[in-house]
Amino acid sequence: MVLFFKKELLPSYLAPYLPLVLHPAMRAAVIQFEAGARKADNIVAVQHLIAAAMAAERPDLVSLPEMWSCLGGDRAQKLAEAEALPPAVPGAAYAFLQETARRYSITVHGGSIGERVGDTLYNTSLLFGPDGAELARYRKIHLFDVTTPTGQGYRESSLFGAGTDIAVGRVGGVCLGLSICYDIRFPELFLALRRAGAEVIFVPAAFTAETGRDHWEVLLRARAIETQCWIVAAATTGTHHDAAGKKRVTWGHALIVDPWGQMCAALGDAPGFAAADIDLSRLASVREKMPVLQHRRLA
Repeated sequence: MVLFFKKELLPSYLAPYLPLVLHPAMRAAVIQFEAGARKADNIVAVQHLIAAAMAAERPDLVSLPEMWSCLGGDRAQKLAEAEALPPAVPGAAYAFLQETARRYSITVHGGSIGERVGDTLYNTSLLFGPDGAELARYRKIHLFDVTTPTGQGYRESSLFGAGTDIAVGRVGGVCLGLSICYDIRFPELFLALRRAGAEVIFVPAAFTAETGRDHWEVLLRARAIETQCWIVAAATTGTHHDAAGKKRVTWGHALIVDPWGQMCAALGDAPGFAAADIDLSRLASVREKMPVLQHRRLA
């Protein structure tokens, strides 16, 4: 079993032998906050929340919401706040995520930020290891082109290009899969991540309040049960304004769900953080007792 190290649980005389001492869980924290369209302001807000989470929970892994660096505004503002990613010179959001991982020696899942490729934008998720190295990059595949029950229209494809490839990264031998928000409605993506070895799947979101009320928790728990993976879902909350100045409300309620579908950490609609231990022995037990991947006959 590949596990994470917990330095604070070791007596000082064992420090030289740290690589030989294993702990059966990594502690994960989800961040939730009210994002706006100004990247500089969002970075400051997230920095404070991560610092508070580190002081209170001492997590091994921190996950941020979807489009935390710039939520709302028109296309010109989104393009201005988006970043060309390495091998180009890193922008402020990328550098912040990388430096946060290094500073705290933790894994940082950067939710998603706007990626700029020429005049094209992508909704892109990034994963960094404790040394600050980028481990995985994922462009959102399923774009939110939807009219909600009250008639609010969303056309993500008018702003962003769609990704084509799944992505996983490994930290300490643990396989982490990437998805973003609306992807949660497409179980075939999550099956592909499970088949690629995922044990933990991130679902950073800016879920609408209308759909979140009825679907957010249900879908997250369903994907956890189907894939027998831990689900780590950070979220935006509160209000922002779209290109036309219309108020948009996101649902919040960030969650961490275990492979049996049980909620292990949850937030309401206020900014903050929540944490839970990602117990990989729990995952192994669920998969051993109910080997659904071996039993699949279709797809």
